[in-house]
Amino acid sequence: MYDISSILFRLRGYVKHGLLAYNSRGEGIHSPYLFTLVRMITCDENGYYVWSDIERSRGRLLQDSTVLHVQDYGTGKSNSPDRRVCDIAKGSLECTKIAQLFFRWIVFLSRNAKEPLEIVELGTSLGVTTAYLALANRRNKVTTFEGSHAIGEYAQSVWQGLGIDNIRLVEGDIDETLSGHLPAQVDFAFIDANHTQSATMRYVQALLPHIHEKTVIFVDDIHHSLDMQQAWETLKQLPQVSSTMDFYRTGALFFDPHYLKRHYRLSI
Repeated sequence: MYDISSILFRLRGYVKHGLLAYNSRGEGIHSPYLFTLVRMITCDENGYYVWSDIERSRGRLLQDSTVLHVQDYGTGKSNSPDRRVCDIAKGSLECTKIAQLFFRWIVFLSRNAKEPLEIVELGTSLGVTTAYLALANRRNKVTTFEGSHAIGEYAQSVWQGLGIDNIRLVEGDIDETLSGHLPAQVDFAFIDANHTQSATMRYVQALLPHIHEKTVIFVDDIHHSLDMQQAWETLKQLPQVSSTMDFYRTGALFFDPHYLKRHYRLSI
């Protein structure tokens, strides 16, 4: 449970973001590429047929009382390692709006890519967001890292039920497994593991040798706590980062040196 100070911190951040954010139609974005990307992605109101299948899986998870023995390397530790699937789902699954934003983003990138995209996810949880990443284009390759064997095994059953076969699961402490299992080139990454500044910085530093100009890295819960907000501010100042987009729940890092150094707050 969150204490009152944590709740108030998030509430202040949410209100501030709402007051300062641009709308989602791209006004104020200087880079033509980023403007087009935002217009194509955040203004796309079309649904995709696979979304309903994934959301039905989410609904089943929220009702599943199966108990898993969870080894947690992150900040979500509970008093007991035994946790119900429904409780994990309520606390850990990415919200539908953000997961579908990622789906659209990967669809856009895939249309302009000559080769299948290499997608990396840090923090599999129960595999719902992973499913969105994988089903955006089945020719892409998704590598997802999860600390808990029990959660990873359960996520695989979710993917099997959705008929997904383009996901590679790497289990174990991400600090130990990440460097040895990253693809040579990363096109899209989503960091949703240990929500601390030190861990987030380690993850990004591990990814940097594998990025290229058009890579995008999303960092989850950038306003989750003061610690994560400080991590986000530090990431924005990295010399490799050219521009950023703050969607409140998640933030995107861009690395194309041709972009003007700009930081955008966007509503979706």
